Amino acid sequence: MGVTSGPVLIPSLLLTTSPLTDVWDGWTVQPASAEALPHAAGLLVPHDGQPVRDVQHRPDRWAVLTLISGAVRGGLPVLAWGTGAALAGRVLGAAIQAGRRAEGGESTAEEWVALPRNAHAEQWLDAAPLLWRAGAVTAWAGETLPGALKLEFLTRLETPTLRTPATPLESMGGETALRPLLADFYAQTRADAVLGPIFAAHVSDWEAHLEAVTAFWITMLGGPTQAGGQHWRGNLNHIHAPLGIRGVHLARWLALFRAAAEAHLPPDAAQVLTSRAEAMGARLGKRRANGTGSSR
Repeated sequence: MGVTSGPVLIPSLLLTTSPLTDVWDGWTVQPASAEALPHAAGLLVPHDGQPVRDVQHRPDRWAVLTLISGAVRGGLPVLAWGTGAALAGRVLGAAIQAGRRAEGGESTAEEWVALPRNAHAEQWLDAAPLLWRAGAVTAWAGETLPGALKLEFLTRLETPTLRTPATPLESMGGETALRPLLADFYAQTRADAVLGPIFAAHVSDWEAHLEAVTAFWITMLGGPTQAGGQHWRGNLNHIHAPLGIRGVHLARWLALFRAAAEAHLPPDAAQVLTSRAEAMGARLGKRRANGTGSSR
C-alpha cells in the first residue's frame, strides 16, 4: 500500500467561476469546483452581472460564495472583478452597496462592497474602493478587468508560495486519498476475528456502507464531497447503540484504523485522522460506561 501525499498543484491551472471573454495565454482555464481548488494556481471570479446581495433563492450563487470561501481559507490567490469583487467582499464580511459609482472614466458595477476589514484600498472611486486587496484576494470593483492588473496577478502566480490547506481533509489529500484508505480498513475489519462478526450481523450492503462512512469522514474533516456526493447527517450514538459494542471492540477498531491511516497517509496526515477517530471512540466509550447506550 502506497503513502498518499498532499494535493498536487498544477502550476498553470486557473479556475474560473464563470466563462471568460478574453484569452489567458499560457494558462489552462477550467470551471471552478471544490475538488479542483487544492490543485489550482489561482481562482478567477469575473463579473457576471448576477445578484450579490439577494441570493436567498439562488443555490448557484451560494455555490460560488462557497468556492470563494474555500479559496480564501486555503490562501489560494483570487482575482475578482465586477460582481465577482462584490462576491469576494461578501465572503470577507463586507457590506454590499447598491448603485453604480462613476468618475473620470472609471465606474463600479451596480453592486460593490465597502472595504472589508483588514483589507487596504489602493484606488478609490468616490466612496467606493475601486481596487482593494485582502490577503491573497485582489479585487477590482469595475466590470472590466484592467490589463495591467491581470498581468500583475499572473506574474505573481509564477512565483510559487506555500499554501495552507483549507480543511483537514485537504491536508491529507482529499476524498481521493480517503476512499482507498477506508476501503482497505473495512476489508481488514470484515476479516478480523473480533470485529468481523459484528459487521457480518449488521451490514448487508457493503457498497452503501462504504459510501455512508466516506460521507461521514468527509463531513467530520470539513471537506466538500466530489460531484454527486452527499454530506453525512446522523447521530453516531444512535447508530452504534444496537451493535453490542464493548471496550475490546473499540480498541481493536482504533488499532486497525490507525494501521490503515499510517499505511496510506504521510505521518502528519495520519495523525490528524487518527486523532479524530480516537476522539470519536472516546465519546462512544463514555456513553457505554455511563449506560446511556446499549450494553457493549
